[in-house]
Amino acid sequence: MRLSLAAALAMLALGGMTAPVLAQSQDGPIVTAGSDTESVEARNVREAIAYATPLPRGAPTEDYPLVAWCASLVEGHIALGRTLTTADDLDRDIMRLGGLEATDFREALRIGAARQTPAVRAAAEAAGVEAAAKWTPLMAQEDEKARSEAFGLFFGLPGRCEHAARRVRENITTPPESLDDAGLDETGQPKS
Repeated sequence: MRLSLAAALAMLALGGMTAPVLAQSQDGPIVTAGSDTESVEARNVREAIAYATPLPRGAPTEDYPLVAWCASLVEGHIALGRTLTTADDLDRDIMRLGGLEATDFREALRIGAARQTPAVRAAAEAAGVEAAAKWTPLMAQEDEKARSEAFGLFFGLPGRCEHAARRVRENITTPPESLDDAGLDETGQPKS
């Protein structure tokens, strides 16, 4: 798997916080969230790729703490964006969409909380605090241009976040399909 330029820039912006991404066959937006018409097989393929992709350094590997980590990263990104007096329509839309994503993550955590052990809930709380702390030095930047650049260089979360949230919300405890189970090779491409 190759590390994309976008991921490399995000790594610089957030102190090494990124995951390798699979190469895509075309330029343009990448759809990571499923739709109402997405088949279970297609969702399982996306999930297999997401779980096969290494997580950023320091990200929890268990679903519940990972969702807390992801929520805090999104919320920190939104908070950084709100410090910008130069935010444009795109910035505001990114913050709006991030807010929807953070709400989804927090709702998954709320729904799944009763099923977690105290140790897992504590790990989730610690993961959220650790992820939020990544934004502290950026928020402390007095130079708005530096904060704006950091805001613009955050390219999002590992794809695993959305799947982990769904698995927590729906109480899915079985392991996700492997790449092999999904009919994919180690790069995420269909096996010939």
